[in-house]
Amino acid sequence: MLSGLLAVYAGHAAVVYKWTDPTGLVHYSDQPVPGAEKIVTSSSALNGMASGARTATAAGTSAPKPAVAALGFNRFSITSPAPDQTFFGDETIGVHLALEPDLTPDQSITWHLNGKELADMGPTATQFTLPHLDRGTYVLAATVTDQKTGSSQTTDSVNFFVRQPSELSPQHK
Repeated sequence: MLSGLLAVYAGHAAVVYKWTDPTGLVHYSDQPVPGAEKIVTSSSALNGMASGARTATAAGTSAPKPAVAALGFNRFSITSPAPDQTFFGDETIGVHLALEPDLTPDQSITWHLNGKELADMGPTATQFTLPHLDRGTYVLAATVTDQKTGSSQTTDSVNFFVRQPSELSPQHK
């Protein structure tokens, strides 16, 4: 469902709704949900997303992000994979979270791929390699949660693509 929404081609636009449930899990949908952030994508917005900008509205009004986030990170973003990066075949997909300052002992990281938690990453993993992924569009996000205060902060999502060689391709061996 989401992969179809995020595969935006030139001249087309898509609306995706993003929200975090009470357990801290990030969800995406093509249907509006109360309190969800409305993300409008187009070919020009995708170009802006590649440079870190995006068009976002919450409840129909423009909602700029604060300069310093909830947990006080000066730097908090996924630096690998790059937005809209394409991987071919069994190419290794390295994941890296730029985090400054470092995690405190009371903070943990939860990774989500296409809205589902990646359970095998460990609570402090800022970098790892994704196992073989099938052909498709993927959305990756990380959430840091402070266990003392219950506060959490989620990165902007990064979309990336995995392509597999066709069995009918003359280059396929």
